[in-house]
Amino acid sequence: MATQHDDILNYLRKYGTITPWQAFNDLGITKLATRISELKQAGYDIRSRRITVKARNGRETTVCQYWLESEAA
Repeated sequence: MATQHDDILNYLRKYGTITPWQAFNDLGITKLATRISELKQAGYDIRSRRITVKARNGRETTVCQYWLESEAA
């Protein structure tokens, strides 16, 4: 059985980036930042940047977008 860490890594390998909304909507993961922190502690070089997206109400909001820079050693 795959873990949330496995799901996130597979998503990053397939799509390149992930946001909290994508993690929730596509993977059912509600605490993406926590899982990313754990992956970083495990040696994965995961980077992040703030991006602006449109919320459901039409307003712009800022979210964190993550990508895998390199695999764990």
